[in-house]
Amino acid sequence: MEKFDKFEKLDRQIEQTIHEVETMNRHTFFEKFIHNSFAFAVIWAIFLNLIIETLGRLPTTSIWGGLQFLTGHPLVFCYNALLIFATLLIASVFRRRTFVFTIISIFWLAIGVTNGIILTQRMTPFTVKDLSNLEDGATIVTTYMSTWQLILIGAAVVAALLALIILFLKGPKKKGRLKWKRNLIVVILVAAMSFGATSFMVRIGKVETFFGNLAYAYRDYGVVYCFINTWLNTGISKPSGYSETMIKDIFNEKELGNDGTMVLEPKDEDEKYPNIIFLQLESFIDPSTVKYLELSGDACPNFRKLENDYSSGELTVPACGAGTANVEFEVLTGLSVKFFGPGEYPYKSVLKDKPAESLAFDLKSLGYSAHAIHNHRAVFYNRNTVFSNIGFDTFTSLEYMNNVAKTPKNWAKDNVLTGCIMDALESTDSRDMIYTISVQGHGKYPTEQVLKDPKIRVLNAPTEELKWKWEYYVNQVYEMDQFIKELTDKLTQYEEPVILVMYGDHIPAIEVEEKDLASRNLYGTKYVIWSNYEMPKDDEDLHTYQLVAHVMDQIGMEVGTTFTYQLNHSNSETYLKDLKALGYDMLYGKYYIYGGSNPFTPSDLKMGVKKIKITDVVKIGEKYYIKGENFNQYSKVTLDGKELSTIYLGENVLGLLEDVDPEDASRMKVSQIEKKSNEILSTTE
Repeated sequence: MEKFDKFEKLDRQIEQTIHEVETMNRHTFFEKFIHNSFAFAVIWAIFLNLIIETLGRLPTTSIWGGLQFLTGHPLVFCYNALLIFATLLIASVFRRRTFVFTIISIFWLAIGVTNGIILTQRMTPFTVKDLSNLEDGATIVTTYMSTWQLILIGAAVVAALLALIILFLKGPKKKGRLKWKRNLIVVILVAAMSFGATSFMVRIGKVETFFGNLAYAYRDYGVVYCFINTWLNTGISKPSGYSETMIKDIFNEKELGNDGTMVLEPKDEDEKYPNIIFLQLESFIDPSTVKYLELSGDACPNFRKLENDYSSGELTVPACGAGTANVEFEVLTGLSVKFFGPGEYPYKSVLKDKPAESLAFDLKSLGYSAHAIHNHRAVFYNRNTVFSNIGFDTFTSLEYMNNVAKTPKNWAKDNVLTGCIMDALESTDSRDMIYTISVQGHGKYPTEQVLKDPKIRVLNAPTEELKWKWEYYVNQVYEMDQFIKELTDKLTQYEEPVILVMYGDHIPAIEVEEKDLASRNLYGTKYVIWSNYEMPKDDEDLHTYQLVAHVMDQIGMEVGTTFTYQLNHSNSETYLKDLKALGYDMLYGKYYIYGGSNPFTPSDLKMGVKKIKITDVVKIGEKYYIKGENFNQYSKVTLDGKELSTIYLGENVLGLLEDVDPEDASRMKVSQIEKKSNEILSTTE
């Protein structure tokens, strides 16, 4: 009887358990199975990473891109999933685990979706710096998405917010005692394991800490790792033993002033030196150096002839397939971007917020005027702000150029730069430093035939898609090479001495490996130092941050902190270590090299070298016409800062397409407006 009672009691317990399972509500199941299960968090982390990697590859591969990454690089894939898993575990220390778990998942999905959308429109993936402020974020959204897409996303965001509010208010909470101390220990242990895994992955070479190309890094090392790295690892780290003595001991007494600081006072010696022009050629290499290509002709005979006749060499750049602004940074500052965080653009970080020493400031101390020219948008890479912070006097961007021819991919052709350079030279009585950034060779390159009658044909390439990419690119290089000849012919006739420093900023963003290049260097381009007067030929292979010092050495000039250092200490055993310490002191430290304070202030940057002005406002019938000088397609009539509907009728006439109160007509001005961001760059006085 006693045994029977025991079996009956056990049977009741089993029935009760079955009943509980059958009546378990959805929230209880979710709570017990999901949020009490580390195994589910692992599975969910892998699933999230698969979605993120798939979205990051959709613009270039198929919907199976994420799976291909998993099967092709399983260790890197799992490492990225581990990073997601470490964040998901944070939910275990909260009672509202469902809500926190959902928020963390949405965070990662938002990064993946945003990255995928941006990569459909540009080559550089999504980083935190893209959303450094609300203005930048709004620009990105309006630039890369249509109106209907914005409406749909807006509706989805509102619905998601409402769902999150409901989830927070009505969602399940952990019942009973929360073992948050135990769970917190697990979270800390997994976080420590993630740090250890990162160190291990770097040590075995599966991931890198320097990103020469952000797109390639995201592709090879994973979106999650790269996003976190570019978010948390920024700036130049403080050197060990950083002090005033340490910084000043980098130089000898002759290189510093009597007070032991770098001499920066104006010297007014510009007539002693030549005009100096830098021409940074977008994605420019000699296509004949690509081993697998067979071409019908020579794409760059003029550049190659200049290589043979003038000082030249291989230039090791800090970018591969993209990253133009970092090449600029190295040339203009003499600092290596490898001193900064992986994938960091100083133009988007430190130089956006503060003035700093550069070649422009240095040469202005010798009486030079400093000009920047770029046949693309002024706001790209924050150049309209950065160029003021590094001392340029003028900046002629696409918005200040007339009669600009475009490539089939809608990039400005480089031949417009010849006139812009000559205008800058003739705009002052002093010597000029002109930093010119070209854009014609820019990707993305078409995977189908675009040029119907190309000057140069690709006769052989590994695939059909590569053939059309290279054929488009090679013909852009051919036109860029013709522009180089046109420019040097023009400068040959210029009365003042001129040095023209030309170089490619990086290889094109086309599928090549080291074995495919004659140089076997994915970070190698070529440079030439041309002059309209006789100079000795001095060939040397350089890094971009050494280029200016090499030019100074050739013309007998010594000016600037980093360039003076490089001229005199390039053979030092601590060369890069001391250069990095200088970079920290000049950009992030206590300015010991300058005596304790930053001596630089932003320049009064003028957009364009030709003044845009109104000479008359004429009313014909009910319409207004604005007469003036140097108008172009970016010129818009504005009233009290508001853009009015304007039609461009020529360099001297704009038409107004809307009614204006006659009393307001006298207040109308002409502004140059950047089309994508709708930012007013300058306005007539």
